Amino acid sequence: MARVHPLDPSASPLDYYGYELRRAREACGLKQGQLGDIIFCTGSLIGQIETTKKIPTRDFSERLDAALGTDGLFSRLIGLVLRSQLPAWFQAYAEMEARATYISTYQAQLVYGLLQTEAYARAVLGVEAPEKLDARLEARMDRQRVLACEEPPVVWVILDEATLYREIGGREVMRSQLARLLEFRDWAWVNLQVLPFSVGQHSGMMGSFTIMRFENDPDIHYCESYDQGHMTANPQVIKERSVGYSRLQAEALSPRDSAALIARVMEERYGDHP
Repeated sequence: MARVHPLDPSASPLDYYGYELRRAREACGLKQGQLGDIIFCTGSLIGQIETTKKIPTRDFSERLDAALGTDGLFSRLIGLVLRSQLPAWFQAYAEMEARATYISTYQAQLVYGLLQTEAYARAVLGVEAPEKLDARLEARMDRQRVLACEEPPVVWVILDEATLYREIGGREVMRSQLARLLEFRDWAWVNLQVLPFSVGQHSGMMGSFTIMRFENDPDIHYCESYDQGHMTANPQVIKERSVGYSRLQAEALSPRDSAALIARVMEERYGDHP
């Protein structure tokens, strides 16, 4: 007789997901292989997710709901599961980012996470903790769903020109990433500017930072150090950083000129004949 792996649904969102999957599957009288046949995966994968050895995806969760008639249960749980795979210090920020109505961010080194392609994000996240790469990549891509929701936040991104030249993942990855940035020209709620090298010293020289505004909550300022994030609603910090961000907006290229620069770098540095 096969030994059933015990599950503690209170241990983590992933354990709870596995517990509910097993419970719903057994309630339908299905073995792991039978459910796998229905949702086009292996029974082994079902077993690995039930026992928390694999991280489910959003697509997998949606197929589960359809197959088991669970009224969107797993589609709701997957957000919690994926968020729990983020570094502990980043989880609070991800939760606030998902609720913000206005996001203003200056990025000195990398393309902002909500605008990253999967290949670019994989290269960035693969630098450290490669054993967690797939889970964290899925979590980062899931964060981007906020841009496609019914009422997306207004997102204003200022990228330092260095982000266009820092070759992440190779030339093909960078070319695709810059092409992705150009697509946002047609998005009503996303504004993108590039801060050119010619500006010299500026109010973002202390590093990347983000200001988030909410419908009914105080504004939040967020920045990162090497191994942790820092969030504050201190009014003085919000005032100073908001003024600093306004200065960056004034010194950065216009959205139109920023797009022209991105297109030029894409062709001249990452094109077929750089």
